[in-house]
Amino acid sequence: MFDSNSRYAQLNTANIELPVGDGTTRTVRYVQRRIIPPPDTSLIVSEHTVTEGDRLDNIAALYLDDPTAFWMICDANIVLRPTDLTDTIGRVITIVMPQT
Repeated sequence: MFDSNSRYAQLNTANIELPVGDGTTRTVRYVQRRIIPPPDTSLIVSEHTVTEGDRLDNIAALYLDDPTAFWMICDANIVLRPTDLTDTIGRVITIVMPQT
């Protein structure tokens, strides 16, 4: 259902029956909740100091060899929006070893 390096790849899916309005229902498949591991349980491999023009996908490519792994950096730094990590020049971003 998801690419193997997606943050959702290891999650279970479930189904829910929703009323349509004409007395019938439709089945909606959804991904169950993803629990973000506590940052202190991951191995820190590096720190990156944000400079002008940094983008999180480029940072992920540099340190993790995968630009789509930006979400791992977000998880490690407890942010939801990737731009929160690169908006402030001089901010230090923690880079962690991907968990398997």
